[in-house]
Amino acid sequence: MSFPANTPTVDDLPGLGPQDIALLPVELLAILQRDVDERLRRDKAAKARLDGALEVRFAARAAEVRQAQAKDTGTVRFDEGDFTIVVDLPKRVDWDQDRLAAMVERIRAAGDDPAEYVEIAYKVPERKYAAWPEAIRKGFVPARMVRTGALKVEIVPQEGGQ
Repeated sequence: MSFPANTPTVDDLPGLGPQDIALLPVELLAILQRDVDERLRRDKAAKARLDGALEVRFAARAAEVRQAQAKDTGTVRFDEGDFTIVVDLPKRVDWDQDRLAAMVERIRAAGDDPAEYVEIAYKVPERKYAAWPEAIRKGFVPARMVRTGALKVEIVPQEGGQ
C-alpha cells in the first residue's frame, strides 16, 4: 500500500503525540513498527561494535590506572589528547544463597537478629504457586500481589496480506 508523500516516518515520531500516531492507518503503524524495530536492531549492533572497540582501545590503560590506584573496580580517568577518558568497571557482588542461609541460622542460634546483618527476602516462583494444591494457595493469597508489566502490541500481517 502506498501512502501520501507527507506520511509520517520514524524520524517524525518524536514530534508527534501518541494520540496523533494512534490515528494513523494500521498498515502505516505496521510499517512504522517494523522500521523502528529494524532501526533498534541496527543501532544495538552498532553500539555493541563501538563498545567493543572502545574496550579494545582503552581497557588495558584503564586497568593500569586502576592498578596504580589500588582499585579492582570503579571509575578511573585518564587523558588522551584533548579528551578525558572515563572508564567504569562496576562491582557486581553475588552471594552463595546456601552459605548465606547457614550464616543466618548461626546468627539466629547465637541469639542475634540476622536482620541487623542481612536482608532476607522471600519469593515464590509463579509456576510453583500455580502448581500448589488449592488449600495451600489459599493461605498465600493475602501475601500475593500481582502487577502487570508494560503492554506490548505487535502488528502482524495476516496470511495473504502484505
